[in-house]
Amino acid sequence: MNVLVTGATGYVGNYVVKALLEGGHTITAVSRKGAKSSTASGKDLGTVAGVKYVAADIGSGAGVLDAMRGCEAVVNLVGVIAQRGEQTFQRVHVDGTRHLLEAAKSLGIKRFVQMSALGAAAGAASRYSASKFEAEELLRASTLEWTIFRPSLIFGVGDDFFGRVLKNLVATPIVPQIGDGLFPFRPVWVGDVAQCFAQSLTNPATVGQTYDLVGPKEYTFRQLLDLEMDALGGRKPVVPAPIFLMDLAVPLMQVLGPLAPITTDQYAMLKAGNTADPSKMQQTFTLEGRRLEAELPKVLGKA
Repeated sequence: MNVLVTGATGYVGNYVVKALLEGGHTITAVSRKGAKSSTASGKDLGTVAGVKYVAADIGSGAGVLDAMRGCEAVVNLVGVIAQRGEQTFQRVHVDGTRHLLEAAKSLGIKRFVQMSALGAAAGAASRYSASKFEAEELLRASTLEWTIFRPSLIFGVGDDFFGRVLKNLVATPIVPQIGDGLFPFRPVWVGDVAQCFAQSLTNPATVGQTYDLVGPKEYTFRQLLDLEMDALGGRKPVVPAPIFLMDLAVPLMQVLGPLAPITTDQYAMLKAGNTADPSKMQQTFTLEGRRLEAELPKVLGKA
């Protein structure tokens, strides 16, 4: 199958493209910068041999129709965790999905697989999650054969949360813990996420379905802090930071721009937790189910 993959040069995109190639698909990889690879944590994952790289901007729609010609399916992975200039949640998540759907409809492409996020909901506390839900609703209102994936925190080499956000948080002499630290999370390995996308393309039973993508084990936020410190080589004092103080401090941090240790949206999502029942995913897809403990040293460059 000829597959258009948007966000193909990003962190998750790199893994999804490789999984699709292993499945025998032909890939047209789309990003704003063509073949230039970049991840939020600053790691260059490089390009993948045998892939056609094309520059297009789904937010504006520029180049999308031409890039999609000859394709039989669309995998939309484009997403931003922090708004920068024109790259807003509305433009990237909502308008971008709309432009892809319009192009697919005009070219007669039926199959569409969408990357959303666990916690996507109307009126969500984070604009990120709310915009992901708006994009989902566009698919549900379409006539395409869609599948929606809602992953939890995705861990693997090149990830942003464990590779940068949490790493920076535990780099301080005294590690701040948000509230009681009991917010639940069920991180999922990026290789399993990639397999879900690849396997869904050839599984008709996934059409019209929404899947929560989560790992085999649930952790509290405090446990994630401890695991991060262990992987980096040592524990430090952990001091609970009252929620009301964090609510005041995090918005003030935003004056640092890209240097802010955490965005307001990331903070809102941390407070909400990020977990779900893995049974539907496990019953549908054949996955390795790797645990965070096994991969975290590699993510942090310690293995």
